[in-house]
Amino acid sequence: MARPNFKDFKNKALKRPGVSEVYEELSPAYELRKKLVALRQNAGLTQEELAERLSTKKSNISRLESVSSTISPKLSTIADYAKAVGYELKIDFIPSDKKKHKQNSQRTALKRSR
Repeated sequence: MARPNFKDFKNKALKRPGVSEVYEELSPAYELRKKLVALRQNAGLTQEELAERLSTKKSNISRLESVSSTISPKLSTIADYAKAVGYELKIDFIPSDKKKHKQNSQRTALKRSR
């Protein structure tokens, strides 16, 4: 019997009660950490080099980038990180319920046109 691949394992796990909700809660933190690592690597920096630019220790960079970390970094820390790798931080909000958001946008447009 063949071992399931990660995609199959994930799909099966997400069907279990409660797993999907927890997965969605953790998704933004995981995505942030993946993006931080990618930005640092694309800038050609090691954790040690980035730590030096930020006047901190490598262990702090490692903890910040770790997907298993329980810390919640401050926005100023993320902004400093972005600047050190040649980026600016941009924060965006997206509607959690696209259908409801579309209805609200249409109502707002109607009010403005009156």
